[in-house]
Amino acid sequence: MALVEVRDLVQRFELDRGLLGGLRFEGGRLTRRLRVVSAVDGVSFHIERGEIFSLVGESGCGKSTVARTVIKLLEPKGGSVFFDGIDITRHTRRQMLPLRRRVQMIFQDPYASLNPRLSVMETLTEPMIFHRVAATPEEAEARAMALLERVGIRPEQAGRYPHQFSGGQRQRIGIARALAVEPELIVADEPVSALDVSIQAQILNLLMDLREEFGFSCLFIAHDLSVVRHISDRVAIMYLGRIAEMGDKRQIFSSPRHPYTEALFSAVPQLSGGRILNAPPLEGEVPSAIDPPSGCRFRTRCPRALPLCGESLPAAREVEPGHTVFCHRVE
Repeated sequence: MALVEVRDLVQRFELDRGLLGGLRFEGGRLTRRLRVVSAVDGVSFHIERGEIFSLVGESGCGKSTVARTVIKLLEPKGGSVFFDGIDITRHTRRQMLPLRRRVQMIFQDPYASLNPRLSVMETLTEPMIFHRVAATPEEAEARAMALLERVGIRPEQAGRYPHQFSGGQRQRIGIARALAVEPELIVADEPVSALDVSIQAQILNLLMDLREEFGFSCLFIAHDLSVVRHISDRVAIMYLGRIAEMGDKRQIFSSPRHPYTEALFSAVPQLSGGRILNAPPLEGEVPSAIDPPSGCRFRTRCPRALPLCGESLPAAREVEPGHTVFCHRVE
């Protein structure tokens, strides 16, 4: 049984809220019509125990919203989320509390995600004591010291505060904080995008080593294809709130089948001066999530669109075991 299973997840946000929100004059009459952002629309996937599953796509495609909805930092508007076989979709905050220890998050911005009023030691020991991972403060401190050393922070730095560390060091502390309560799932929301390129590889290799050592699963959010290729076991490509293609890392990078995936890879330059693929470049702009296209979300920019693409959503087509494409043209 998969550790996480997401079925037809939906997340929407209302705009123009408030007393006068959405009021417009239409045909000489005052009407009220709220605009709704369709951020996530029918996303399904699963995460096996011990694997790194990556969601990748352009900025604004909904991948971070998926991550926050899956762990119920945002309440789902539709669909279901199962964790270890338990449907947590309708769980209240009180019901979610025991699960918070089992699911942790590494945030994108290491400068904003750490409490500036807490020392590194306090940042690690407080969740241990709250979730009763450590029985005493002394045990919590011993665990924290071992974790800090494991992620590359010297023991004498445990009493320092976040502003006394570099960006890479802060992200190492964020990783240690996530591991402090021994989680089964870690959600990493673009954890290296705010770091220097020279530091990114170190953090990615650290995450991969820790996954092998601690055995946690990881939902990894990214827009950098080279990062995804380096760290992932399986990959899902998102476009405007929906998954376009999903499969094993080897399948996605060696034989992409969705026109959007092909175009995405073609935009990546190589050191040789060539491209991963030679698909035609995309034309036009990404449509608004307030008024997305009917049928396939990608059809307005797709060089191979059919009339059928505007009439209905493409069904999932398994082109080979474990490799699923959402496209009318794929047979």
